[in-house]
Amino acid sequence: MLVLGSMPGAASLAAGRYYAHPRNAFWPIVAPLCDSAADAPYAQRLAAMQRARIAVWDVLQSCEREGSLDGDIEAASAAANDFATLLPTLPRLRLIACNGGTAHRLFRRVAVTLPASITVPTIVLLPSTSPAHAARSLAQKRAAWTSILVPYLR
Repeated sequence: MLVLGSMPGAASLAAGRYYAHPRNAFWPIVAPLCDSAADAPYAQRLAAMQRARIAVWDVLQSCEREGSLDGDIEAASAAANDFATLLPTLPRLRLIACNGGTAHRLFRRVAVTLPASITVPTIVLLPSTSPAHAARSLAQKRAAWTSILVPYLR
Protein backbone atom coordinates (compact mmCIF):
# COMPACT_ATOMS: atom_id res chain seq x y z
CA MET A 1 0.00 0.00 0.00
CA LEU A 2 1.17 3.51 -0.79
CA VAL A 3 -0.17 6.44 1.23
CA LEU A 4 0.16 9.70 -0.66
CA GLY A 5 0.06 13.16 0.81
CA SER A 6 0.04 16.25 -1.36
CA MET A 7 3.21 18.02 -0.16
CA PRO A 8 4.79 18.11 3.32
CA GLY A 9 3.85 21.06 5.47
CA ALA A 10 6.30 23.44 7.13
CA ALA A 11 6.66 21.34 10.31
CA SER A 12 7.42 18.19 8.32
CA LEU A 13 9.89 19.95 6.04
CA ALA A 14 11.67 21.49 9.04
CA ALA A 15 11.83 18.14 10.86
CA GLY A 16 12.67 16.08 7.77
CA ARG A 17 9.90 13.66 8.78
CA TYR A 18 6.51 12.78 7.43
CA TYR A 19 3.52 14.12 9.35
CA ALA A 20 5.62 15.96 11.95
CA HIS A 21 2.98 18.51 12.98
CA PRO A 22 2.01 17.53 16.54
CA ARG A 23 -1.72 17.84 15.79
CA ASN A 24 -1.66 15.83 12.56
CA ALA A 25 -3.68 12.65 13.07
CA PHE A 26 -1.61 10.47 10.71
CA TRP A 27 0.52 8.75 13.35
CA PRO A 28 -2.30 8.28 15.90
CA ILE A 29 -4.30 6.59 13.13
CA VAL A 30 -1.66 4.61 11.22
CA ALA A 31 0.82 3.60 13.93
CA PRO A 32 -1.64 1.34 15.81
CA LEU A 33 -2.59 -0.36 12.52
CA CYS A 34 1.10 -1.28 12.22
CA ASP A 35 1.41 -2.50 15.82
CA SER A 36 3.29 0.62 16.86
CA ALA A 37 2.65 3.54 19.17
CA ALA A 38 2.00 6.99 17.74
CA ASP A 39 4.63 8.44 20.07
CA ALA A 40 7.27 5.77 19.41
CA PRO A 41 10.55 7.06 18.00
CA TYR A 42 10.19 7.98 14.33
CA ALA A 43 12.53 5.20 13.16
CA GLN A 44 10.42 2.62 14.99
CA ARG A 45 7.20 3.92 13.42
CA LEU A 46 8.79 3.74 9.97
CA ALA A 47 10.02 0.19 10.64
CA ALA A 48 6.52 -0.82 11.76
CA MET A 49 5.05 0.64 8.57
CA GLN A 50 7.61 -1.25 6.52
CA ARG A 51 6.69 -4.52 8.25
CA ALA A 52 3.03 -3.78 7.48
CA ARG A 53 3.99 -3.07 3.85
CA ILE A 54 2.88 0.55 3.92
CA ALA A 55 4.93 3.15 2.08
CA VAL A 56 4.40 6.88 2.34
CA TRP A 57 5.24 9.54 -0.24
CA ASP A 58 3.84 12.73 -1.70
CA VAL A 59 2.23 13.47 -5.03
CA LEU A 60 4.29 16.62 -5.43
CA GLN A 61 8.05 16.84 -5.38
CA SER A 62 7.88 20.63 -5.23
CA CYS A 63 5.51 23.58 -5.26
CA GLU A 64 5.20 27.15 -4.12
CA ARG A 65 2.82 28.10 -1.35
CA GLU A 66 2.54 30.36 1.64
CA GLY A 67 2.40 28.29 4.82
CA SER A 68 1.30 24.67 4.88
CA LEU A 69 -2.26 24.63 3.59
CA ASP A 70 -2.96 22.59 0.46
CA GLY A 71 -5.34 25.29 -0.69
CA ASP A 72 -2.42 27.69 -0.96
CA ILE A 73 -0.46 25.57 -3.45
CA GLU A 74 0.14 27.64 -6.58
CA ALA A 75 -1.07 25.30 -9.34
CA ALA A 76 1.42 26.56 -11.91
CA SER A 77 4.32 25.71 -9.59
CA ALA A 78 3.23 22.16 -8.77
CA ALA A 79 5.67 19.50 -10.01
CA ALA A 80 4.69 15.87 -9.51
CA ASN A 81 6.96 13.13 -8.28
CA ASP A 82 8.06 10.55 -10.85
CA PHE A 83 5.34 7.91 -10.64
CA ALA A 84 6.19 6.59 -14.10
CA THR A 85 9.48 5.36 -12.63
CA LEU A 86 8.17 4.39 -9.17
CA LEU A 87 5.09 2.32 -9.98
CA PRO A 88 6.80 -0.31 -12.17
CA THR A 89 9.17 -1.01 -9.25
CA LEU A 90 6.20 -1.95 -7.04
CA PRO A 91 4.59 -4.92 -8.80
CA ARG A 92 2.76 -6.04 -5.64
CA LEU A 93 1.23 -2.62 -4.94
CA ARG A 94 -2.52 -3.08 -4.49
CA LEU A 95 -3.70 0.23 -3.08
CA ILE A 96 -2.89 3.92 -3.34
CA ALA A 97 -4.51 5.71 -0.41
CA CYS A 98 -4.66 9.47 -0.81
CA ASN A 99 -4.49 11.46 2.41
CA GLY A 100 -7.10 14.10 1.66
CA GLY A 101 -8.82 15.63 -1.32
CA THR A 102 -5.89 17.59 -2.68
CA ALA A 103 -3.61 14.54 -2.78
CA HIS A 104 -6.42 12.60 -4.46
CA ARG A 105 -7.09 15.25 -7.11
CA LEU A 106 -3.39 15.74 -7.83
CA PHE A 107 -2.67 12.02 -8.12
CA ARG A 108 -5.69 11.41 -10.38
CA ARG A 109 -4.27 14.06 -12.71
CA VAL A 110 -0.89 12.31 -12.67
CA ALA A 111 -2.42 8.85 -13.16
CA VAL A 112 -4.11 9.75 -16.44
CA THR A 113 -0.78 10.90 -17.88
CA LEU A 114 1.04 7.63 -17.14
CA PRO A 115 1.90 5.32 -20.03
CA ALA A 116 -0.69 2.60 -20.70
CA SER A 117 1.94 -0.01 -19.84
CA ILE A 118 1.86 1.10 -16.19
CA THR A 119 -0.78 -0.55 -14.05
CA VAL A 120 -2.26 1.82 -11.51
CA PRO A 121 -3.80 -0.04 -8.57
CA THR A 122 -6.97 0.91 -6.75
CA ILE A 123 -6.97 4.57 -5.70
CA VAL A 124 -8.96 5.63 -2.63
CA LEU A 125 -9.64 8.97 -1.01
CA LEU A 126 -9.23 9.07 2.76
CA PRO A 127 -10.12 12.01 4.99
CA SER A 128 -7.17 14.32 5.50
CA THR A 129 -5.24 13.79 8.72
CA SER A 130 -4.27 17.48 8.72
CA PRO A 131 -5.34 19.52 11.73
CA ALA A 132 -6.75 22.00 9.19
CA HIS A 133 -9.35 19.37 8.24
CA ALA A 134 -11.60 19.81 11.25
CA ALA A 135 -14.82 18.66 9.55
CA ARG A 136 -14.27 15.17 11.00
CA SER A 137 -13.21 14.15 14.47
CA LEU A 138 -10.19 11.97 15.13
CA ALA A 139 -12.55 9.05 15.79
CA GLN A 140 -14.30 9.58 12.44
CA LYS A 141 -10.99 9.84 10.59
CA ARG A 142 -9.68 6.71 12.35
CA ALA A 143 -12.82 4.75 11.45
CA ALA A 144 -12.58 5.74 7.78
CA TRP A 145 -8.87 4.96 7.52
CA THR A 146 -9.22 1.67 9.38
CA SER A 147 -12.13 0.42 7.29
CA ILE A 148 -10.16 1.02 4.08
CA LEU A 149 -6.64 0.05 5.13
CA VAL A 150 -7.13 -3.03 7.32
CA PRO A 151 -8.17 -5.34 4.46
CA TYR A 152 -4.91 -4.47 2.66
CA LEU A 153 -2.56 -4.97 5.60
CA ARG A 154 -0.05 -7.81 5.56
